[in-house]
This record gives sequence, structure tokens and C-alpha cells, in this order.
Amino acid sequence: MRRRRSVATGAGPVAARARAAGLLAALATLAVAGCGVGEPPVPGPTTETTLRDLDGDGTLEPGPGQPLVPRTELAAARPTGRTLAVFAQLTDSQVGDEESPARLPVLDRLGPPLNAAFRPQEALTPHVLDAAVRSVNALDPQAVVLTGDLIENAQENEMDLLLAVLRGGRVDPASGRRVYDGPQSAGNADPLLYRPDVDAPRYPGLLRRAQRPFRAEGLRAPWYPVVGNHDLLVQGVVAPTPRTNAVATGDRAVVEIDRDADLPRSEQALSPDLVDRVLAGGVPGRTVRVPDDPRRRELSAAGVIARLRAASGQGGRGPGMEHAFDLGSRARGIVLDVARRDSGTSGRVAPAQLGWLRRELRRAGRRHVVVFSHQPLASSEGGDRALALLDRHPRVVAAVSGSTHRNVIEPRRTRAGGYWLISTASLVDHPQQARAFRLVETGDRGVALETWMLDHAGTGDSPAGASRALAFIDAQGGRPRGSAGRPADRNARLFR
Repeated sequence: MRRRRSVATGAGPVAARARAAGLLAALATLAVAGCGVGEPPVPGPTTETTLRDLDGDGTLEPGPGQPLVPRTELAAARPTGRTLAVFAQLTDSQVGDEESPARLPVLDRLGPPLNAAFRPQEALTPHVLDAAVRSVNALDPQAVVLTGDLIENAQENEMDLLLAVLRGGRVDPASGRRVYDGPQSAGNADPLLYRPDVDAPRYPGLLRRAQRPFRAEGLRAPWYPVVGNHDLLVQGVVAPTPRTNAVATGDRAVVEIDRDADLPRSEQALSPDLVDRVLAGGVPGRTVRVPDDPRRRELSAAGVIARLRAASGQGGRGPGMEHAFDLGSRARGIVLDVARRDSGTSGRVAPAQLGWLRRELRRAGRRHVVVFSHQPLASSEGGDRALALLDRHPRVVAAVSGSTHRNVIEPRRTRAGGYWLISTASLVDHPQQARAFRLVETGDRGVALETWMLDHAGTGDSPAGASRALAFIDAQGGRPRGSAGRPADRNARLFR
């Protein structure tokens, strides 16, 4: 999970409202410019057309496509020929129940590690995933890898919602009552929370439409899941406990945290026991009554993995999600489960996983290999040992991850020829794109990996279209963060 800077980290309400006023002023400027409503339909490959802010007004418009940038850090450019495999990556969709009492947007005021990362588009996540699935289906890939943080808060109803979108057919996003009862309600006076019915840019009725059942297209290709910290941990940082589950399924939502509450101030200090001690006397802060919903029950790590295995037909047989699969006849995908089960957002590669990885690399034989994980191996505990195994294998083409919410492609040079480290931005934040891959032969019997971004199929003021526009101007996760990366991090031809 990428940690996001809080909107308001000042010490008092005056500072908080001043920052909020600045954000609302920026949004009002965008409202005058057109609010992003009525955006022309330009979903699909960014090699053909891209969505850009061409005039700097904060509104996305269609622009020219971006060609594949030749990346020659590992090998010289050569003519490309036959396609060996076509596959896609969806990552960090964080399909969530934004009305759940376990969602704590007020923690944004406290800063890391407990910031809840409120997003103006957080009620629209299932619609964005469906729109991304539609664009991926148009690619007609042989496989789709979902590289973790598929749901937001380890809740059963979030998993139900995720799988309904991936399966296709009727999807019902509502929880609690049939009407919206979350923090973005028009009557909420909190100046730090965007309300689409009344704040600029206005999307009247957006939350009502977001709660209605809709029909999802469903993934048509085989899909292979990877678990991330948000799939397994509450708020993506700590394992569920009976007390956190009672909050999730209960009828009290926190609207203000006690400033003198004994809360951990570092990720290292977090643990399920500590959270239970904090909650022993009830939630430390002011609460309001909300409709409860037993379907918000928090899942164990084993429960999450069992659901994903049953739905996808993939995921191995052990306690983790390690598995391998064919990408056509000439390539092999290997999934490493590096998500922690106790607390923390970083990854961890256990010693037993190294033995499994070594065996899978050996089984791949002369097939080309792409390795997938949620957190990047380079930043995971024990990841250096996993990378050392990949370094010695001449057929490894790339190690692909999510988690960072940022597009980055870097070469890793090795004596065996080297491979590419590819991190892909999220569906929940800007730029809300999927990544496509095509493995192609080169004239010297080598290979190149072509990759490009896919805009999701949301348009105009539809829930997915509005989500894209709001994510772009989000003060915490939007364009200022540069998450889309350089052109060479998005659309590239990676020679090796």
C-alpha cells in the first residue's frame, strides 16, 4: 500500500479549515472550468489516445496516443516479430465499503501510520474495477494477474463485491441501508470531506447512483490473484481481531479522534494486541450512529485466500497464494505471496518461499518467466534473496508488482542478461489504468516485453467517469504526486 500524505495534519481546527478552504477553492475553479462532466469517451489503449489536461485547467481531455518508448538499458533495440504471450495486470482496485464504521477518514488528521487516506472517489471503486475489466476484455489477453489490494478493508462484503464484478452479472454495491449513509453525505459539515452533491466539482445524485445495482461485464480471461496488505489487514495495516470486527459490524462510526488517545505513531509500533488495548474501552473518540451490517464481518487471511482460490480456480494449495501458470506455450508466470499476516504495509519473503521459487524457476525450463508480487521484491524483507535467485536465471524477463500506486520501470542488470522491475499505478487513485503486456520475439531469437497502459471504460459523469475526474484532482493522490510516471514508465518496449 502506498502511504498518502494527509490533507490536514495541522494542530488545530483553524489550520485544518484553512487547508480545506484551499482545496475547495481549487475545486471551485475546476467547477467553473467545466467540472470534468461530459468527458468524451476515450477508453482503451493509451497508444491510440490518451486523457490529458491539455490546457492546465484540471479537466481531462482526449489527446494524442503515446508510442512505445524503446528501453535499451539491458540490450540494444532489434526488430520484433511473433507474439508469444498477451496478458494484463489489474492492481490496487481497493474495492471498498465506504460506509463501513471500520473506515476511519478522521485518521487523516493524525498522519501516518494511521491515516485512512480519504478519497473523494472512494464510493465508486466497484464501478472503476468494472470499467477497467471492460478495457482489459477488449485486449483479449491469455491471462490477467490481479496484483493485490483487491479490496480495501478485509471485509466479507467487500470480497463479495469484488468477486461479483470479476464474475460478471448483477452487482449490488449497497451496504447498511439502501441509501447512502457514509461520510460524503450532503449534510456532513466536516470541511475536509468532499460531498459530491454540494461541493465543487458537483456531481448531483452521484452517491445515489453509486449505490444502485448494476451489471458487470466480468473478466473473460483466466485470472490469477495475488494478495496484498489491504486484502488481509484492517486499514491495510493490522490483522483483524474480535474488537476490530465489532467496530466493522457495529452501529457507531467515529467522527472525531481524541487527541490524547494513546495511538501508535509508527508502523513498527502497530500490532493486533496494541489495537485491542486501544479499543478495550471503546473507540477513543466521538461517534455517531450508523446502520449496522453483519456482512461487514472481517475475514481471516485464510478466509480471504480460500475465497480467491475458489473464485479464480488458482492460488496453489499451501497456506499462501504462491502459484505458477502458463502464459502461452513459451512463457510462465510465477506468483509470490509477500503480504504480511500480522501488521505492516511492507512485503516479506519467507525462507520457505525461496525454496519454492527455486523449484518453479527450474520447472520453467527454457520458457521465459515473469514474476508477480504485490509489494516490489526490491523493497520487501528478504526480497534481496528472491531477486538473487532471479538474477541467476537467464529466462527471467520481468518482476511485476503493484502496491506503490506509481508507474515505474527500472532495469536490473545481471550476469545472466538482466530483467525489468515494473511497478504499476493503482485503479483506486490517479491514473486509474490497467497495464497490458505483450511478449514478442526479436530477430536474434531473443525477446522484448512490450507494455502500455489501458484507460478504463468509464465516461462522462458515470460513476467510473466521475471517479477518474475526481482522482485526477484529489489533493492527496492526484496529479501532483506524479503517480502516472514518465512516458517511459507507461508505454515502453523493453529489450533484453
